[in-house]
Amino acid sequence: MKELADKNIFGITLQRLAYQLIEEHDDFSDSALIGLQPRGIYLARRIRGILSAILKKDIQLGELDTTFYRDDFRHHEQPIIPSATNVDFLIENKKVILVDDVLYTGRTIRAGLDALLAFGRPSKVELLVLVDRRYSRQVPVEPDYVGIAVDTIVSQKVKVSWKETDGEDGIVMISNKDKHI
Repeated sequence: MKELADKNIFGITLQRLAYQLIEEHDDFSDSALIGLQPRGIYLARRIRGILSAILKKDIQLGELDTTFYRDDFRHHEQPIIPSATNVDFLIENKKVILVDDVLYTGRTIRAGLDALLAFGRPSKVELLVLVDRRYSRQVPVEPDYVGIAVDTIVSQKVKVSWKETDGEDGIVMISNKDKHI
């Protein structure tokens, strides 16, 4: 197991991402964050909190489930239980930042783009990810904002821990031979 970011680096990375968004989106009057379920919502909520504190205003935040938009959702042996979708605003002509914790194959992002269109047609869609697992795309998407980029092989897994669900923030890379998966 290799630590990619401890809680201190994790916090600094979130701050940097928030400031990069402000550089591009100014006061967020025409922009919104959409966190992809299940774990992109934690990143989106954190980024929103940082942005709201800096800009002294509420930032629009939605949470989007992509389960039934995925091209592989019928390939599971167990019944699929979707997460909640909560987008209580129109995205028509807005700049939307899709937010996910780890970008791996790109299939979740492709499904997120399809699901997003049910809420209107944005003027622009950008992608923010905490971890970009490069060299493993099955869909040609690239993030606009990246916390950290790592080169991984198929036998490795990147695990993001959130203090909300796991007790502490951190990012580790685990090999299949490790027993801590």
